Amino acid sequence: MAEVTRLALGQATDAAGLAARLRDLVPSAADVSAAAAQIVADVRAGGDGALMRCAQEHDGVVEGVGARVSAAELAQALSELDADVRGALELAIENVAAVARAGLGADVDVDLPQGQRVRLREIPVARAAIYVPGGRAPYPSSVVMGAVTAREAGVSDVVVCAPGGHPVILAACALCGVDEVYRVGGAHAIAALAYGTESIARVDVIAGPGNLWVQEAKRLVSGEVGIDGFAGPSDVLVLAGAGADAELVALDLLAQAEHGEGSIAVAVSDDASLLGEVETRLSAAADSGAAMALVTVADMEAGLALAEAFAPEHLELQGPAAEALASRVRSAGCLFVGVAGATAFGDYVAGSNHTLPTGGAARFASGLNVRHFRRRMSEVHIGGAAGALAGPGALIARAEGFDVHATSMEVRENQSR
Repeated sequence: MAEVTRLALGQATDAAGLAARLRDLVPSAADVSAAAAQIVADVRAGGDGALMRCAQEHDGVVEGVGARVSAAELAQALSELDADVRGALELAIENVAAVARAGLGADVDVDLPQGQRVRLREIPVARAAIYVPGGRAPYPSSVVMGAVTAREAGVSDVVVCAPGGHPVILAACALCGVDEVYRVGGAHAIAALAYGTESIARVDVIAGPGNLWVQEAKRLVSGEVGIDGFAGPSDVLVLAGAGADAELVALDLLAQAEHGEGSIAVAVSDDASLLGEVETRLSAAADSGAAMALVTVADMEAGLALAEAFAPEHLELQGPAAEALASRVRSAGCLFVGVAGATAFGDYVAGSNHTLPTGGAARFASGLNVRHFRRRMSEVHIGGAAGALAGPGALIARAEGFDVHATSMEVRENQSR
């Protein structure tokens, strides 16, 4: 039987404290930081030898088998993939690609009054890695979310690391046109991707969900490579008002709880009887290891305040009063509105990305999108504006104590190109 924590929030001003209590129900990255750091250091220093020792211990890689999956293995996995599953994955690929493509920006020229032009250019990174979890089950959907988005961003070389190399993962990699696939995972895979080994060339960006070890490793290497953010164990908060269906609320909590230990699923409502019905359904379910909590609030305003403070990976609004709050939501990885809006649609086929900020990071971070694989660069053409800009620029430079900066501008006052 699943264990359910019951809490209550009286005033909206107490929301931050209650959100922190909810987060304390599950482990944090701090719990694994020292061990993850040691693994990262070992692989950085030891290269393939250290990587494969970890892969044999944690990923089920047999001694003598290399980290990279061959093209023949990928082709075989695709040929053996169930036709209906292939069709479903192709639908997901199509929808994720369409949404990702909509996020692309064009180069922009800004002509300024002094005569100079600054061109804002968007440039994709050359090489990106997608981490695909392989703990409780294979996640071909994570291949789609990461690889398709990277490809739409214009990344030349897309790499996937997936512990164990499950056949359905390999088939999804083939469908998505992934360039390299490695059957290693965990903090050791993140270290290999960030620093490079004899068999794995370093990448520019690492993205994708994973357990606390993976996410802590990503944080540790974020000075060496770009990362998408903290996308660790799953969480969901369902804000349910009068008219919400208790069975559907419970089902959506249990769906996210399938991710297991470290995940947290929360229902919040001002209707105590609704939460009572939800609790009955949750208590009768098998224990997945995820934390489950039900919170009674004084009103929907307090419920919204708690949701904003908790900053969930997934936020569902069910019931007319809750759904009316959609435009006021600011802190959620992905927002699902209405009785049909199950988080599970976003996990697979809605087109939105399921690699989302967790652990409250939705306060400041975005779900995976093309901009995680692109960067802005300014291209500056001063030309005839040198005369107008040198004087003001030199004043600022000398105020900062940089005389040569000032001179390098002043000597160009009469330049026209």
